[in-house]
Amino acid sequence: MRKHKNFWDKNAGRYDRFMRKDRAAYDEMYALIRPVVKAKTVLELATGTGLIAKHIVNAAAHIEATDASAEMIAEAKRDNRSAKLHFSVQDMFRLPYANKSFDVVIVSNALHIVPQPEKALAEIRRVLKEDGVLIAPTFTHAGNSFSGMVRAFFMRMAGFPLRSKWTSEEYLRFLRQNGWAVRKSAVLKASFPLTYAECVKSEV
Repeated sequence: MRKHKNFWDKNAGRYDRFMRKDRAAYDEMYALIRPVVKAKTVLELATGTGLIAKHIVNAAAHIEATDASAEMIAEAKRDNRSAKLHFSVQDMFRLPYANKSFDVVIVSNALHIVPQPEKALAEIRRVLKEDGVLIAPTFTHAGNSFSGMVRAFFMRMAGFPLRSKWTSEEYLRFLRQNGWAVRKSAVLKASFPLTYAECVKSEV
């Protein structure tokens, strides 16, 4: 994970500028997330600079927002004005929280860049309450347009750690195969198709 952490540490300062081009898709995503987190205790993994957490915190009861990159968390803390939002550096594969601690877990645009994403899902399952909700939006690169494939190529050349290339259907199937029932999904138009997935625990 060290190589990936270095990539995110190195790019923390420019991350928000990079994401601005997808602002419309993210606004749509915030609107989907807010009703789910209303008055709930939330854990966000791979928060980056805290974009999602800061846009939904007013709806939530409390948010623990975490990332493996210390530089990303430093950026996130810089303009945090909410007492309900706490940022910390954590490893999503070994979380320090007790079993069944959270009502909602959010992991956005991360499962396609981590090794063994099924292990991350198992750890999420552990810290999520039995009736809790997993929100897992992810860029689904496979089956993308030619221009999207060109962008993905240059991102990989720059060191972007793209590990899994799913179509939207493949991604939702991956979630189901790893113990999640997808109760709501949508494909949002962004630089790459952004598949929003809202899940609850199912029998593994």
